[in-house]
Amino acid sequence: MADPREHPVSGWLILDKPRGLGSTQAVAAVKRNLREGGYAKTKVGHGGTLDPLAEGVLPIALGEATKLAGRMLDSDKIYEFTIRFGEETDTLDTEGEVVDRSGRRPPMAAVAAILEHFTGEIEQVPPAYSAVKVDGKRAYARARAGETVEIKTRLVTIHSLEMASSYQSGSELDSAFATSRGRPDPYDPSAPLELAESVTLIAHVSKGTYIRSLVRDIARALGTFGHVTYLRRVKAGPFLESQAISLDKLNEIANGASLQDLLLPLEVGLDDIPALILDQTSGQAVRQGRVLSELPQPSGLYCAMLDDVPVALMEIEDGTAKVVRGFNLPDVAE
Repeated sequence: MADPREHPVSGWLILDKPRGLGSTQAVAAVKRNLREGGYAKTKVGHGGTLDPLAEGVLPIALGEATKLAGRMLDSDKIYEFTIRFGEETDTLDTEGEVVDRSGRRPPMAAVAAILEHFTGEIEQVPPAYSAVKVDGKRAYARARAGETVEIKTRLVTIHSLEMASSYQSGSELDSAFATSRGRPDPYDPSAPLELAESVTLIAHVSKGTYIRSLVRDIARALGTFGHVTYLRRVKAGPFLESQAISLDKLNEIANGASLQDLLLPLEVGLDDIPALILDQTSGQAVRQGRVLSELPQPSGLYCAMLDDVPVALMEIEDGTAKVVRGFNLPDVAE
């Protein structure tokens, strides 16, 4: 039997990134484990940066799956995060210097009530300490150099924003936002005010959303200041935290643990698009980059499959399918 380590592997490792580890460091850790585990040299990339102070779901693409890393960058994400009220830092998290203080602590009922104003399409200014380019240079580099950073407002979409008590974990993660269980009761003016030193929220957001900016803006809207003390990504595109492995589990690969037991197939990253089933003739045509015509499927993006193996991403328009991105998986090419 052929040794699976002899050829580059393709698929997804979903890492539960610990706090303090950068995304680039996580990619380097995967490369190191593959190398020390005796695997053939494999291209590795990540599907969406997580700040070192953040933790949670970090999709790591291997081999042909790296061709899909861009789709992960464009996908929605779900975050759990904690706002501490009273202080705003220059980085908007615990790593920065305090730049504004307030003795005001908002009532918990006010926090619950204001969330709907930050739901939907909103304007947001990214943090000064971010990777956004300003006149060709990263904003964080300018901020660290002591420059005043002016960043343009951008439109982002907050699909859902809830108190963490509303969050229900499980396989249907998005259903957490369709339930009223755990939400705060309507405000009773006769009841004593419960003031919030901190609050934990769950946000389902579009690409390009900065949670640190969201925290800054929520706190200011409540008449105070705030910063992020805890940030965890619980979903990235189709990938859930239940699929994520620890750094310790990853490191077992270097000591002989089977990579296949941890690796998710390439097509798992395409769970949100329909399959286009090919036969041998059409499969050969797609591998050669040829166009397929007179297809009955509606226009849109498809994952072309031959014998349960992904062959290509294809765009169908008016019955004609063109290859967007081909996959060169060993069992297809051989």
